This record gives sequence, structure tokens and C-alpha cells, in this order.
Amino acid sequence: MAGKIPDLEVEARAGTGKGAARAARRNDMVPGIVYGGGEDPQPIQIPFNVLLKRLKAGRFMSTLQNMKIEGQEDFRVICRNVQRDLVKDLPTHIDFMRLRRTSKINLFIHVDVVGEDVSPGLKKGGTLTLVRPEVELMVTAGDIPESITIDVSEAEVGDSITISSVKLPEGAVPTIDRDFVIATLSAPSSLKSAGDDEDETEETEVLEAPAIVGDEAES
Repeated sequence: MAGKIPDLEVEARAGTGKGAARAARRNDMVPGIVYGGGEDPQPIQIPFNVLLKRLKAGRFMSTLQNMKIEGQEDFRVICRNVQRDLVKDLPTHIDFMRLRRTSKINLFIHVDVVGEDVSPGLKKGGTLTLVRPEVELMVTAGDIPESITIDVSEAEVGDSITISSVKLPEGAVPTIDRDFVIATLSAPSSLKSAGDDEDETEETEVLEAPAIVGDEAES
């Protein structure tokens, strides 16, 4: 994943049950629980505004987090469920799963591009389009790559770079079970325009031909 794992500061929550959860919400906190990893469940609470901002940023449930609780060692978690108010659609409770280093998880990994300076297709004026700036992979929690790399140094106009051409980190597997496209190298816009003009000329000639034949037949 691109960059370091983001920190998520939460507070340990005293007590469980509906009463404790209501008390947390009255204090503008969202109650939650952390489970798994061979540890006892840990009741927590997170400031409402902090959680809402993270949720709006996108992909919260597929982003590894470094959870920080005062008085405890940091540990890695991933969100597994967000309960929401049925009317307001705002978070009311959140579940996290604690991860061991050997845990397998699905994450979106950033795509880097190399070889643009020598690509023959780009030198001809072609346009490189990243269809997938990020690719979802199943990875090991203790060995998460910052990115994967595609090489376009030999790419020509019209080529596509697919996941099968990418050397993935050891233990990483795509979550999509097919050879999907990551990037394409399309023709220059000027070349496309010239091709369009040729098509229009050919079409005009085809349309005019029957009219000429018809006039000669009448005469």
C-alpha cells in the first residue's frame, strides 16, 4: 500500500452493552469493538467527526490501520463492519478485526509506472491511461507492499498492460480471477482525427456512388 499505514487513535471504552454505547454517543463518540488476533475483545470508542471523515475519504473498510490506544502497544486492524442509523445514514457502531502478521487481507495497492521515458509508443505521441491506479490484492498483513510496478518501456501504441505482466510481491494474489487491464497506450489524438476524416471521405464516396448510377440509368 502506498505510504505508511495510517494511525487511528481511539479510546478504551469502559463497560459494554446498550447503556455504555448510548453514553459514548452522547459524548460524540462512536462505540466499537476490536476482536480477533488471539486476544480478548476490546471495547473502544472513536470521535464521531474523526470516523466520519475517514469514511467519507473512501475505502475505509479495505485500508489497514495502525490502532493506537493510550497505555497499550500499537496493533494493526482492519474494519469489518460499520452499523449506521437507518434514517440519517450516520455511523452508530464499528467493528475492527485485530490482525496477526500472518493474517491474509484484501487491500488496494498503488500502481507505479516505469519506462515512460523510453516507451516507443509514448515517443510517437501515444497517451498512457491508467485504467486502475490501484489494484486490489490479497496480501499478508506483515508484508504489505507499498506499490506494484508496471513497465511500459517496450509498449507500443495500441498495447495494453494486464495484471499477468506484473511481477507481484511474494504471497500477493489478485482478488479478480481474470487477466484484467491495468493500463492502455492509445493513439495520438491527431492520428485519431486523421483516421476519422478518412472514414468520413470513404463514407461520402459510398453514398454518392448509387446516385450516379441511378442518373445514368434514367438517361
